[in-house]
Amino acid sequence: GSSRKRLRLLAREGERKRALVGAARIMAARNQGTELDLSWLARVRVNQPGVLRRAEQIQTRRAVKKNWQAAWLLRAVTCIDLTTLSGDDTPSNVCRLCYKAKHPIRDDLLQAMNMHDKGITTAAVCVYPARVTDAVKALRAAGCNIPVASVATGFPAGQTALKTRLEEIRIAVEDGAKEIDIVINRTLVLTGQWEVLYEEIRQFRQACGNAHMKTILGTGELGSLTNVYKASLIAMMAGSDFIKTSTGKEAVNATLPVGLVMVRAIRDFFWRTGYKVGFKPAGGIRTAKEALVWLSLMKEELGDEWLKPELFRLGASSLLADIERQIYHHVTGRYAAYYDLPMA
Repeated sequence: GSSRKRLRLLAREGERKRALVGAARIMAARNQGTELDLSWLARVRVNQPGVLRRAEQIQTRRAVKKNWQAAWLLRAVTCIDLTTLSGDDTPSNVCRLCYKAKHPIRDDLLQAMNMHDKGITTAAVCVYPARVTDAVKALRAAGCNIPVASVATGFPAGQTALKTRLEEIRIAVEDGAKEIDIVINRTLVLTGQWEVLYEEIRQFRQACGNAHMKTILGTGELGSLTNVYKASLIAMMAGSDFIKTSTGKEAVNATLPVGLVMVRAIRDFFWRTGYKVGFKPAGGIRTAKEALVWLSLMKEELGDEWLKPELFRLGASSLLADIERQIYHHVTGRYAAYYDLPMA
């Protein structure tokens, strides 16, 4: 009798272990998306005063200092999507951007911190679809495997025909983009057309194939924090690998209250499905101090796992220059003149 009981216990233990391994495998997997669950959306309520209070709390938290600060800033560098999205982008300034992505911090500064052999680069280079080929070529010539991200789907407004938007993704992927930053049509959120939005994002994900898809919500144009939460859920249900705040072209871009609502949506989605979705604030993040605030938001709300480039990115064009100035100050004790540091 006792040996039968032991066998039963062992079998149960084996089942439990298999279930845990299965769950871990699911959790490590890329977000496959889920069925559209409108009942979840119907239950959504966002407590705005609570969100603002919590955002204020994170912002006024005492900053990390000295070596700790330098370490956090280097972590921020490895999470930057170094971006140029200007009408006057040329092959030569995309090439310079790629070189900067490979050498984000001056080598002598990294040596002084004993970090020169850690392979510190930015997470990706982000450009318009027409510049993807230039970026891929420049990075290949520099001998590094930093991925190229391309914006797509009628960036920044998302107001072109669906057929055109899907074609834009396919072309960028063919040209060598490993990540696609798609932008949703905000009209669908403002008019509550959740099924249409879900369907569009599903098709975008399909067109991306193996390229990772970041979904830009354009939060400054969504009207309310409740809409931000709902749009975040729809984007994740439709299979987004990341959700991103803004295009950087809206009047209001990445703000902490909006970021808080989005990371809470990521947490709820993870608890319900086991899928980890990344977060990318973008637009208006210019100073090292702001980057540290975003890192502490991730650490406090989602934990250390979300502090890696696989699950956290900072979309920025001028942020890196300020981080490099702060690191220069940390190493030398004085602030750099503009000619001291190569520009991004």
